[in-house]
Amino acid sequence: MTRHSAAYLTAASSALSLLTEPAVTATWSLPSALPELTVGGLAAHLAYQVSSVPTILAAPPATDTPLVSLREYYERAAWRGAAPDTEINRGIRASADELASQGPEAVAAAVAAAIEQLSDALPGAPDDRPVPSRALRLDDFLVTRMMEIAVHSDDLAVSADLPTPELPFDVLEPVLSLLIGLSVGRHGQAAVIRALARVERAPATINAL
Repeated sequence: MTRHSAAYLTAASSALSLLTEPAVTATWSLPSALPELTVGGLAAHLAYQVSSVPTILAAPPATDTPLVSLREYYERAAWRGAAPDTEINRGIRASADELASQGPEAVAAAVAAAIEQLSDALPGAPDDRPVPSRALRLDDFLVTRMMEIAVHSDDLAVSADLPTPELPFDVLEPVLSLLIGLSVGRHGQAAVIRALARVERAPATINAL
């Protein structure tokens, strides 16, 4: 089993629980906390962090794909820091809306099916298995999905007026490590240390994404 497989499956199960909340299904067509995205679209984007993974992992592992670090992966990401009306974000919203059009039950069912498949597939997968479509090692790829689940679970909970799900530390630790590292890369070490330990000298923002 990869180092983060169990944590990822925990995060995926948490996402499924949130997706099946009555408050989410009841507000499916209403605006979410994110600009130009409905609650259903946001829920579908959260669901995609689980439902898409079996297909991604089913692709033959290419041995000649140059892999990058997590830091480099996010430095290359066209969506990072992009405005809501940019082409990349319009495409993300369009894909989410298309998935959401299937309805909350179908979206949740796809997540449940993916969790069942991944519970069988991940234990035998090595950490360094390439994920060619992301140019990442499998274990790093799972961290990216956990980060997406953590962030968008909060977005969805706020949108549906629900408490943000509490994730266990084995999920939070790699997610926070990733976000802190990205924040340091963007704002510098001093800014992040001050924001976490010296509020009187903290900058206005240390956003990682």
